[in-house]
Amino acid sequence: MEKTLQELAELIGGELAGDGAILISGLSNIKMARAGDLIFAVPPHLDEAKNSEASAILIPSNTKDFPKPAIKVQDPRAAFATLLEMFTPKIEIPVGISPKAHIGKNVKISDGATVMPFAVVDDGAEIKSGAIIYPHVYIGQHVSIGEDTIVYSSATVREFCKVGKRCVIHSSAVIGSDGFGFTTANGVHTKVPQVGNVIIEDDVEIGAHVGIDRAAMGSTIIGHGTKIDNLVHIAHNCKIGANCLIVAQTGISGSTTVGDNVTFGGQVGTVGHIHIGGNSVYAARSGISKNMPEGFFGAGFPIQTHSEWLRNQAALKRVPELLEKIRQLEYKIEMMQEGYM
Repeated sequence: MEKTLQELAELIGGELAGDGAILISGLSNIKMARAGDLIFAVPPHLDEAKNSEASAILIPSNTKDFPKPAIKVQDPRAAFATLLEMFTPKIEIPVGISPKAHIGKNVKISDGATVMPFAVVDDGAEIKSGAIIYPHVYIGQHVSIGEDTIVYSSATVREFCKVGKRCVIHSSAVIGSDGFGFTTANGVHTKVPQVGNVIIEDDVEIGAHVGIDRAAMGSTIIGHGTKIDNLVHIAHNCKIGANCLIVAQTGISGSTTVGDNVTFGGQVGTVGHIHIGGNSVYAARSGISKNMPEGFFGAGFPIQTHSEWLRNQAALKRVPELLEKIRQLEYKIEMMQEGYM
C-alpha cells in the first residue's frame, strides 16, 4: 500500500510541511525507519527523528523549523494510531458458526456473529451480531456477549456474566471466576457460595491472564471504556468506573469502588471495602489502604502524595551518609568523655 504524504495529511486532518508528493509505503519507529516510512516524534525525540532515515515525520503542531517533510498534528501518537489501522492488513475471518464448535441448548447467535472451531457456547448464552469467538473459548450458561466484541482463544466467560459492545477480551482471561470468600471455624475454611456475576460495560479491553471475580451477591462491574493490562486481578463486588487504566500486576481487593478516569500503575495494590476517588493517578507499586479523594496523585506505601514520596526517596539516599556522620560524632564524644580530647 502506498499513499502520498498529502493524502495522509488530509486523512488525519494534519498540516502538511514539505513535499506532499512523497510516497509513504509503511510506518515504523525512529530506530528502524527506512526510506518510504512515516514515523512520529514528540519531544525529546525530535532531534533523533531529524537524523532518521524516515521519509516523513508526524510532529506536534507547535514544532517550528523542522527540516524534514512532516505532517503537523495536535497529537502525533493518536494520529499515528489511526494510520496504523490503515496500513495493517486485516485478518480475514469467515462469518458464521463452525460445525466444529459446540453450541448448547437455547443459544441465540445473531446473524453476523462468528464462532470458530472448538469454541464452546453453553446453554442459554447469547452472542450478538459482529461478535467473534475464537477457538477454545468457553462461553458459559446464560452469558451475553455484545455486538462487535472479540473474545480471543482460551478465554473464559462464566455463567450469567454480561459483556457489552465492542469489548476485547484477550487470551486466557477469566471473567466470572469465583470470588475469594471463605468462613473459618476451628481452623477449617468453608467456601461461601459466590452467586453474583460480572458486568463488563461497552468498549472495555481486558488483557491476557486477567482475573475478574464474580460478586458474592450482585455484580462486579467494569465501567465503559476502561482498559485493563495483562495479569490484573479484580476481586468480587468491585465497581470500577469509566475510562480507567489499570496496568499489569495490579490487584484490587474485594468491594472496592473506583471512580471514573483513574490510572493505576504497575503492581498497585489496594485493601478492600474502600472508595478511590476519580480523576486520580497512582504510581507503580503504590499501596492504597484507605479511602482516597478525587484528583489525587499518589505513590508509595503507605500511600502519600507523589511529591511527598519523591522527597522521602531523596532523603533515604542520604541515610548512609548521615549514619556515618553519627558514628563519627559518637566516637568524638566517647573520646572527650575519656579525656583524650
